Amino acid sequence: MFTGIITDIGTVVRIEPKDGAALYEIATKLPLENVAIGASIACGGACLTVIEKTAKTFSVQVSNATLDRTNLGEWKAGTPVNLEPSLKIGDEIGGHLVSGHVDGVATLDKIFPDGASHRLVFTAPEELAPLIATKGSVCIDGVSMTVNVVDGARFSVNVIPHSWAATTLGQTKVGQKVNLEADQIARYIARQLEFGRFAAQDPI
Repeated sequence: MFTGIITDIGTVVRIEPKDGAALYEIATKLPLENVAIGASIACGGACLTVIEKTAKTFSVQVSNATLDRTNLGEWKAGTPVNLEPSLKIGDEIGGHLVSGHVDGVATLDKIFPDGASHRLVFTAPEELAPLIATKGSVCIDGVSMTVNVVDGARFSVNVIPHSWAATTLGQTKVGQKVNLEADQIARYIARQLEFGRFAAQDPI
């Protein structure tokens, strides 16, 4: 589990095929001596497992399923990546509960100033639109954000100056694809509505 609070912007060092999928090596300022092989790190919002590490880099194996669902297939050497190690019991939940299981890819449509902040407008895949609500939470490239306005499949978020500088959101461009994870509660509500009300329990 994660919170969507980014602790470092890493950089992709290399990408190479591995066992039918891909190995990504990422440089970071995270204290990797505290990260065990097999630990999870959210990379651009996708929960990935550390399989190798050096003093300043770690490597993860990215499956074809992850490549199909995320924007990781567009990464290359030099791509900046939002990073967050997994939660430990007792850690502060500063954003919202994030699983690192990306639901799909949204597209950035507009960026414009909003006071000292920036307003970003995205279009989500149609099937994910019902999971996004005004004042609800979404995770964009690993960053916990509050939804300002929803209009069909389009929604906007307000990025404060700190988040603009401390995450890759400040480097995004119009037309760019971003990883989108909907709020977990919204997922289960949608699933329940898909099947209707729960079956009545046996009488006592």
